[in-house]
Amino acid sequence: MLNSFQSVCPHQSPLSSGKRATATRTSGKMDKPLISHHLVDSDGSLAEAPSEVPKVGILGSGDFARSLATRLVGSGFSVVVGSRNPKRMAGLFPSAAQLTFQEEAVGSPEVIFVAMFREHYSTLCGLSDQLSGKILVDVSNPTEQEHLQHHESNAEYLASLFPTCAVVKAFNVISAWTLQSGPRDGNRQVPICSDQPEAKRTVLEMVRAMGFTPVDMGSLASAREVEAMPLRLFLGWKVPALLALGLFIFFYAYNFVRDVLEPYVQEGKNKFYKLPVLVVNTTLPCVAYVLLSLVYLPGVLAAALQLRRGTKYQRFPDWLDHWLQHRKQMGLLSFFCAALHAVYSLCLPLRRSHRYELVNLAIKQVLTNKSHIWNEEEVWRMEIYLSLGVLALGMLSLLAVTSLPSIANSLNWREFSFVQSTLGFVALVLSTLHTLTYGWTRAFEESRYKFFLPPTFTLTLLVPCVIILAKGLFLLPCVSRRLTKIRRGWEKDGSVRFTLPVDHTLAQKTSHV
Repeated sequence: MLNSFQSVCPHQSPLSSGKRATATRTSGKMDKPLISHHLVDSDGSLAEAPSEVPKVGILGSGDFARSLATRLVGSGFSVVVGSRNPKRMAGLFPSAAQLTFQEEAVGSPEVIFVAMFREHYSTLCGLSDQLSGKILVDVSNPTEQEHLQHHESNAEYLASLFPTCAVVKAFNVISAWTLQSGPRDGNRQVPICSDQPEAKRTVLEMVRAMGFTPVDMGSLASAREVEAMPLRLFLGWKVPALLALGLFIFFYAYNFVRDVLEPYVQEGKNKFYKLPVLVVNTTLPCVAYVLLSLVYLPGVLAAALQLRRGTKYQRFPDWLDHWLQHRKQMGLLSFFCAALHAVYSLCLPLRRSHRYELVNLAIKQVLTNKSHIWNEEEVWRMEIYLSLGVLALGMLSLLAVTSLPSIANSLNWREFSFVQSTLGFVALVLSTLHTLTYGWTRAFEESRYKFFLPPTFTLTLLVPCVIILAKGLFLLPCVSRRLTKIRRGWEKDGSVRFTLPVDHTLAQKTSHV
C-alpha cells in the first residue's frame, strides 16, 4: 500500500511503523440550531462565514457537492468549498457557503468531504501536507462495472493515497435530491464505516445534526459492502418476478387457446376482441391464486421434512431455503395481480362489447316471448362468488400492508405471525372458496372442455387443495403434538427428552414455519 502511495504522491513520506496520525474532532458542537438568515448574502463573491459555528470543507463542485453544501449550511455548519474554478461555480452554491480554491479550502476545516470521482483522487496528492491528520469523508459511488473491476472500495483506495488521514465512508446511499429536500423524502439511514473510532464518532454526530440516522457498519473493510448498496436493484425480486411472469404467460396462452382460438377454429367466430381485457382478467386471478398458494406450500414442505427427520436442527435443502426467503415477494405480487383483477372486473360493464351483448340478449328475449329469465341458482352463485372475492382481497390487502417495515415494526412477533400465518391461510381458504363458487358445476359439463382442455380454474385448484388438506392433517392431535415437540427442541433418537406442558393452549400458540 505504501509503495502505491509513493508512486502516486512521491513528495509525501510514508508513515513509520506503529505510528499513525489520528484525526482530531471538529471544534464546537455539531447539534447547534439552524444558522441565522443574517449570514452574508453573497452575490457570487467569496464570503467569510462566521467562525463560531463548526467549519466543514467540501472538495468538489458537482451536483452532490452543491446539495451537500446546502444541507450542511441549513444544519448549522460553516461550509467552505474547494473548486478548481471557484468564480465560475460561485452562483451555484448557497450564499452562506464560502467558495475558494482547493488549497485554501482544506486549511481550517478538520472534516472534509471528498465529493469527487475515484479517478480524480490522485489530483489531490498535492494537498497531502495540508490534509494530514484531517478527517476525509468519502461520499463516492462506483458504477457496477467499476465495482466488479476493482477489488478494493473507493474509500480504501482513498485511504491508501492519504495514510495520514482518517478516512470515513458515509452519505453514498443518500441522493442529491434527498439532501436538498430533507430526509423525510428519502431513507434516513446513513451507513458509516471507518478504521478510526474518533473520526467515525465525529461523522456520526454530523449525520444526526443533519437530520439523518447513522448506522455504524464497522471498519473500513465494510466500505465495499456499503458502496454496493446503491447498486442493488430490487434485490430478492428477480426469481418471484420471473415466476409471476412465467405463470402469466402460461395462463394467458391457455385462456387464449380456449376462449379465442377454439371458437375461431371450430365455429369461425372472431373473438379476438377478448385479448386486451377478458383474457387478461381471466389470467390475473389464476396468477394471484397460484402465487398465494406457493407462499404457503414451502411451510407445508418444511413441516413434513421436520416430521420425517424428527428434528428441527437439520438444514433445509437450498431450494427450499431460498423458497422460504422469497415468500414475502410472492405474496406482494399475488396481491398486485388480485388488485388488478378487481379493477379489470369493475371495468367489464363499461366495454362496448358488453353493451352489445346485453342488447342482443334483450332482443332474443323479445323474440322468444320470455318476460322473465330470472335464474335463482345463478343469482345466488354470483352473490356468494363476489362476496368471497371481496373478503379474499381484503385479507390480501391486510397481508400486504403488514409486510411494510413501518407497519411490521409496530407489531410484536405474535401479532405479526398471526396476521401472516393464520390470516394468510384464511385468505387462501377464501380464495379457494371464491374459485370453487366461480366454477360451480362447470367442471362437470362436457361443453366446458374446449380442445379437450379443462377449464382454467380446475388447474389452479390443485396446489391450494393439497395445502389445505395438509394443514388439516397437521391439526390432528397425533401429528400436531409431535410437530410441536420437534419445534420446541425434541429430537428423535436424540438426547433431548421432555413432555409438553399440561396447558395445551400454550402448545397451540407455538409459531409455525
